[in-house]
Amino acid sequence: MLIAALFRYDIVVVELSPSQEYRSSILSGLKPEIIMEICTRAISFWTYQISQEAKYQEITQRGLEDKVELYEKQQQRMTREVNVELNVLQGDLEQEKRKTADLSEQLDQMSRQLSRLQTLYERQKRRPLFDGALQHAQPHLHTSLKNQYAASNSPPPAEGFLPGIANSKLIKHTHHDALRNPELASVVNGETKKMNTFQAINDAMSIALATDDTACVFGEDVAFGGVFRCTMGLAEMFGRDRVFNTPLSEQGIAGFGIGMAAMGSTAIAEIQFADYIFPAFDQLVNEAAKYRYRSGGEFDVGGLCIRTPSGAVGHGGHYHSQSPEAYFAHTPGLKVVVPRSPIQAKGLLLAAIRDRNPTIFMEPKILYRAAVEMVPVGDYELPLGKAEILTHGKDLTVVGWGAQLYTLENAIQLAQKKMPGLSVELIDLRSILPWDVETVCNSVNKTGRLLIAHEAPKTQGFAAEIASTVMERCFLRLEAPIQRLASYDTPFPLIFEKFHVPDMIRCAEGIERAMKF
Repeated sequence: MLIAALFRYDIVVVELSPSQEYRSSILSGLKPEIIMEICTRAISFWTYQISQEAKYQEITQRGLEDKVELYEKQQQRMTREVNVELNVLQGDLEQEKRKTADLSEQLDQMSRQLSRLQTLYERQKRRPLFDGALQHAQPHLHTSLKNQYAASNSPPPAEGFLPGIANSKLIKHTHHDALRNPELASVVNGETKKMNTFQAINDAMSIALATDDTACVFGEDVAFGGVFRCTMGLAEMFGRDRVFNTPLSEQGIAGFGIGMAAMGSTAIAEIQFADYIFPAFDQLVNEAAKYRYRSGGEFDVGGLCIRTPSGAVGHGGHYHSQSPEAYFAHTPGLKVVVPRSPIQAKGLLLAAIRDRNPTIFMEPKILYRAAVEMVPVGDYELPLGKAEILTHGKDLTVVGWGAQLYTLENAIQLAQKKMPGLSVELIDLRSILPWDVETVCNSVNKTGRLLIAHEAPKTQGFAAEIASTVMERCFLRLEAPIQRLASYDTPFPLIFEKFHVPDMIRCAEGIERAMKF
């Protein structure tokens, strides 16, 4: 028997050779048509089974493909989420690193501050013994100084030059005295607060930062208050992007300030000691001072103010006691200012910061804590280039600036005891460059005598410039040679510093020479 199935392209022929078992089976009695029908149905059922199995496999494959696609999407989503979480963690890690670095810096600063406090503590522990000895020796010391005053060709004992600043008449001890100054008209009805000099300077910088969004304060250690605490609290109040530390490079500090000012910002830079300003000399003298001139007036660095502690304190030595104002007074384009008290320091510093010329503001560091007075709390400025007559007189003109004025005040009082009726006109120059020629010359034309005192060495000191100008303008009115009192022409000696600078005795002797000529 043959069964043929016709497919699309081929004919499959199946030969059925019945076996003996078939012949003896139940099919042997059936007709061929029936057998053919049975076979056809069997083939159809088998074909149906195969097709259903194929469909089942197709459905299963689609299900697996859908699951694979779903898994791939889930994997992509999880990958994105992991990447986002990883970025967040990396950001947190960087933030923690910055916090750690900031904490490390703060710890270093606190360690340095603790070291300084320990040093100060050790010094303070040793002071009572010295103070007690000094107090015990005071009557004998006073008698010795009076005896030396008669004729002295050598410096007095080290303690002799220190004046009593706390009782000085140059200090404004009351609210009424502080506001009686006609230069303080803008705050005449305001409040006053007791401040020492570094607090008044801090107050001035706080006002400058609050009223000028472009103002920045920077220098060595200023972010934690500075070595003299003049910038204490400013970083916390205005942020470390406006009050910040710099590397130990005075040339870099000055150059950075020049760049800021050239771009229109207000740069308040601190040189930690005036003795350290010399590495920045080229930047200040050749760049800052000449910036406007070189550009034909198109550009300037008027927003630059250099603050620097200057002058002697009695134990600073040759690297911490110098008064370099004369170096910069020889430079057109700069302004140089030296205050004498908290009121003056605040008003002159605000004026220096806001002046449209680069200014060097020299702060007598011995006055940071020694000079205390009632300071107006408002915003006020004092004029640059204008001297102030502290006491009026008709016999002698005495000119000084900074801490030297208190020595001159005591010297005048000592001279008046020996020469009753002596009338002295005491002038605080305040601005070294430009200096108030008219006020000084008008006074000398009235008195006929002039004495100038400063802490810098005598040769080429700024007193020489004042003396030569007065000689040119007041020669026919002079009744005696001009007296110049200054430090000796040697480096500042550590152990002899207290009488290296002009003290009360030397200044009083200078007054006597001028009056007895």
